[in-house]
Amino acid sequence: MTKVAFIGAGNMNSAVILGLINSGFAPTNIMVTNPSPEKREKLAAQHGILQSADNLEAAKFADVIVLGVKPHLITQVSREIAEAIDVSEKCFISVAAGTTMAQIQQALGHQGSVIRVMPNTPSQLGLGVSGMFASENTTDEQKHIASEIMQAVGIIKWLDNEADIDSIIAVSGSGPAYFFLFMEAMEAKAKTLGFSEQEARALVQQTALGAAQMVVENDISIAQLRENVTSKGGTTQAALNTFRDGALESLVGDAMDSAIARAKEMAKG
Repeated sequence: MTKVAFIGAGNMNSAVILGLINSGFAPTNIMVTNPSPEKREKLAAQHGILQSADNLEAAKFADVIVLGVKPHLITQVSREIAEAIDVSEKCFISVAAGTTMAQIQQALGHQGSVIRVMPNTPSQLGLGVSGMFASENTTDEQKHIASEIMQAVGIIKWLDNEADIDSIIAVSGSGPAYFFLFMEAMEAKAKTLGFSEQEARALVQQTALGAAQMVVENDISIAQLRENVTSKGGTTQAALNTFRDGALESLVGDAMDSAIARAKEMAKG
């Protein structure tokens, strides 16, 4: 069975490990590394997986190596592994924004295969979205394994071009924060209307959850769902008119363009 090493024990790697365990992946085929012992030992105790402080030990152990460190450390860690062991048959999965395929391949000495993945934070609940792009030398089997790994925490979308990673960032990678900001504004207004902090939180989160679930459970367009709850001349239409007067749609588009532009700047840096 495939062996997977997770370099880094942060939130995203921890979420993927949990998803794999819940999907039936053998704990003894998973190893996690982290400089400080607390996180990796906690994961090992929770899930029965292997743990180490040594990235090279994990890389030797694994067929697939998930790079879950900070973006500015991705190439350094890749280089250290490639200089120490033969990685020609290994598959590296990077979950970091701003580090390109070419940068990772160069750090690996153009050995092994590389898959860039852009997940989002709801992956921690198994409700994530992951955009995926593979290097040309990635085998079908490696792509299949990578799909299984990321499907353990949500849905996946294989991309034809690496540039589409930036688009995934704008839509789903950064997307949860857009909704959080909107919910934050609604919560703040609810409190000024006299609701307690707890009441405002409950009202806003349940409204958001219900709206999202209606999208999930209906095949009709999101636009039609909006129209269905917008009576002509009613309260909802009055609110939506205010949003449109403030150019909400174009503001959202501009914000997503800003996310794409920043992703490109990070890659250049």
